[in-house]
Parts: sequence; structure tokens; C-alpha cells
Amino acid sequence: MKDEQLFEVADLILAVARHINAAKEANAESGTPLEGAVMRFVDRHPGTTVNAAAEATQMISSNVSRAVRGLENKGLLRREADPEDARRVRLYPTPKAAENLQKLRDTWSALLDGTFTGPAEIDALIKTLHGIEARLVAQSRDAR
Repeated sequence: MKDEQLFEVADLILAVARHINAAKEANAESGTPLEGAVMRFVDRHPGTTVNAAAEATQMISSNVSRAVRGLENKGLLRREADPEDARRVRLYPTPKAAENLQKLRDTWSALLDGTFTGPAEIDALIKTLHGIEARLVAQSRDAR
């Protein structure tokens, strides 16, 4: 029974994600899924490095570097030399990225508006999903 339930959870998460992704495509600049994962991390961790982004997104650094170039070409990300170590590059979202993120917030909030019974249900889901994400990251790190 547990395997069936876990499969159902994953399947439902993917189904909801398809709706969310479809709404994004219509209203905000989007790129590849890899670019999205990198941009999400950089938005949450401005000044990060390619290696840190690769570890956090569980991707090889050459793929993250390719995503960084694509995001940079789209004007969503900028690179700066680390003031303490010029060999290291820091990644920052641009003002255009902030505008795009606001479009995503507006689009996704409108999409999900009315789908919850109230703030407590939203808070519980956010807490649950944060926990799932943290445990999946930990499992992945332990497997390496």
C-alpha cells in the first residue's frame, strides 16, 4: 500500500507541476528546465558559485555552466568576479530576472487562488513540501 501511495504523491505533484508550468509559459520568460533550476537557486542565493549551484541542483558543473551562459544571454543572470578570489565567479540575478520572478509570482498566485481552503492549508502544504525537498536533497547527498 505504501508504494502505491508514494507513487500517487509523485504522480499528483507532476500533474500539478504541468499546470503550473503551462501557466508560466504563457506569462513569463522561460528557458529550459535546467535553466529554471539554476535560476531558482541563484534567486534564493545571490552571489553563489557555479559549483554551489551544481551541487544544490544535483547537476554536473558543465551543464550548470551551459545554463548560466543561456541565462546570461537572456539577460536574467550576471557574473561578477569574487572580490576575494578573482578566479571565482559569483552569480547574481539581474533586474530583468526580478521582473520575471514577479510575473511568475503574479501568474502562479492567480492560478492557485481559490484552490485552497485557507491560509492554514497553504502553510501546511508549504511546510510539507519544504520537508520533502530537504529530505530528498539529503538522500541524494548521502548516496554520493
